[in-house]
Amino acid sequence: QLEESGGGLVQSGGSLRLSCLGRGFNLDYYAIGWFRQAPGKEREGVSCINFANGRADVVDSLKDRFSVSRDNARNTVYLEISNLKPEDTAEYYCKADHYCVGHEPQGGYTLWGQGTQVTVSS
Repeated sequence: QLEESGGGLVQSGGSLRLSCLGRGFNLDYYAIGWFRQAPGKEREGVSCINFANGRADVVDSLKDRFSVSRDNARNTVYLEISNLKPEDTAEYYCKADHYCVGHEPQGGYTLWGQGTQVTVSS
């Protein structure tokens, strides 16, 4: 399963690092995507990283503040967000799939984490 953590309540301008841990399975064989869903809005793809080689992409609109990385030893993918804005408030999810197409994980494998809430106060 996938386990997200690291969310919380932060002030505008702050930073967070979200984690997505692969518990019970090796992320080496997967692409891991991050998504977010704000209240009343559709789910939005944020990033994708090929866990084995570290190749990653972030959606263009967020590239200046979001970055994605992985730690092979910890079997964990990170999403680092800087200069947080109130519009970043959302539930953030990670998903395992087979490969990345740009910032989107694809391949038909649908394993999602339970999500972690990020709330940014103005």
